[in-house]
Amino acid sequence: MAETTLNVDRLENIISVFGSFDENLRILESELGVKITDRNSELTISGEPEAVACGERTLNGLLTLASKGESIDSRSVRYVLGLVRDGAEDKVGELLSDVVCVSAKGKPVKAKTLGQKAYVEAIKKNTITLGVGPAGTGKTYLAVAMAVEAFRSKNVNRIILTRPAVEAGERLGFLPGDLQSKVDPYLRPLYDALFEMFGADTYNKYLERGNIEVAPLAYMRGRTLDDSFIILDEAQNSTKEQMKMFLTRLGFNSKIVITGDITQIDLPPDKTSGLKDAVRVLEGVGDIAICRFTARDVVRHQLVQRIVEAYEKRGSEPGASIPLRKGATYRRKEAK
Repeated sequence: MAETTLNVDRLENIISVFGSFDENLRILESELGVKITDRNSELTISGEPEAVACGERTLNGLLTLASKGESIDSRSVRYVLGLVRDGAEDKVGELLSDVVCVSAKGKPVKAKTLGQKAYVEAIKKNTITLGVGPAGTGKTYLAVAMAVEAFRSKNVNRIILTRPAVEAGERLGFLPGDLQSKVDPYLRPLYDALFEMFGADTYNKYLERGNIEVAPLAYMRGRTLDDSFIILDEAQNSTKEQMKMFLTRLGFNSKIVITGDITQIDLPPDKTSGLKDAVRVLEGVGDIAICRFTARDVVRHQLVQRIVEAYEKRGSEPGASIPLRKGATYRRKEAK
């Protein structure tokens, strides 16, 4: 058994790190098999020597974040612990990031992982950015936040959000209503993100003025999009032809963000994903960034991260699929 003590100057930092009803503390103790006690602003960690050392580095990282005003939740605890276990605790300071946007309710939107921070920086610096990775990594949410910030700063005059209306085992024709009613379910995640950023009233006002457009990908054909922030969501379900068509819509003073997960393609077997093709074709092209997320960047429920990791592990087994790039796989028969 080993024991070490940390002296903390500010009690509020300890309260922030421990979390409500010490929930963050219990996560650390459970994950590491250590005992952490607080006596007069002194944190004592006891347990096996290796676990104690890991706990000390993790607590130091969390206390650093707390001292800079960052909120600490269970996801933060697990993420910092993961960095420490990977020997990358020196990168904890890089998690400190600027506010991307403030929602209608005053909630600051910030990058929560190193992958998300790199993604935000890539969008700022490049005209076209591709965000590729599993569900729950904030690809769409952060892209919408960046679009809203660009619009509020008057860097662009329009926000255009689009995605392919491709069914996941269902058919558009069986949905009730006119064409708009049929495609609305596919665009709902984009509506939700805009509602949160703008508020319903402001969103409807800009929608009526034409400053916001949410439409299926097919509606982009034949257009030139100037002074716009354009987001193509669920791009893994676009075809090669659709992707080329979309990319060539780029006009002056515009940005494009393309997001998708090439492990969740709903296209027919004889169609090649436009996102997968674009990642290959555009690699290394100037003013175009390709950001790859992994399960570590998942910011939803902890179980989502475990599900993603389980599928990635299954995909690496012989006869299933083989790695395309970090955080993505494709089927073996398509690799020929």
